[in-house]
Amino acid sequence: MPISEKVMLKIEQLSFSYDGLKVLWEIDLEVNEGEIVTVVGSNGAGKSTTLKNISRLLKPGSGSITFEGTDLTQLESHEVVEKGIVQVPEGRKIFSELTVMENLRMGSYIKSAKKDRARNIDWVFGLFPRLKEREKQLGGTMSGGEQQMLAIARGLMANPRLLLLDEPSLGLAPLLVRNIFDIITEINRKGVTILLVEQNVYQSLRVAHRGYVLETGRVVLAGTGEALLNEEHVKKAFLGI
Repeated sequence: MPISEKVMLKIEQLSFSYDGLKVLWEIDLEVNEGEIVTVVGSNGAGKSTTLKNISRLLKPGSGSITFEGTDLTQLESHEVVEKGIVQVPEGRKIFSELTVMENLRMGSYIKSAKKDRARNIDWVFGLFPRLKEREKQLGGTMSGGEQQMLAIARGLMANPRLLLLDEPSLGLAPLLVRNIFDIITEINRKGVTILLVEQNVYQSLRVAHRGYVLETGRVVLAGTGEALLNEEHVKKAFLGI
């Protein structure tokens, strides 16, 4: 997808606390239309908390979050989805007692996505042929990799303009990890802007146009994916080089 200079998502001075314990410290972050932007860091750095603030699963303590000029902090989570922001949560969280097809149909529950349901089912089956083979299988009986494919596919059913991916490679075998990141690149090529949070620093920065390094709730580095992979701090702290 061609990258625009248009800022789609803008976070300014975002802070957040859990029960008085501050976990985000004045975060600044931007996502331009057409980009894959990744936020990397170790467990507990604040990556998932950042996504939950964007999708309004949490209420920001202070700061601003705007999507194409709309103040997201004034919206409910379902209104954020209707704006075109869809989060694929950490841990997959599929409907385990529903079939693959039923999970996909649940992903297109908003009015704007229902009309494109058939087209999007064809699209996600093209991205994930394994799901086509398993369309009548219960989600909870599939492997971890298949469930992750289903979680991403379900998110795509909502016609996202900005897809928030929370640790999509977590718990997957190395071969599947590479496959998931290749599919993320393909999704972006088809017109979906992506904000990705990941502990797998190498793979996520490999596919990212730009990235941010988060440590203990603070942005400590920002730059292109390639530049961050070559940063000495990133090499030592995350890549073991």
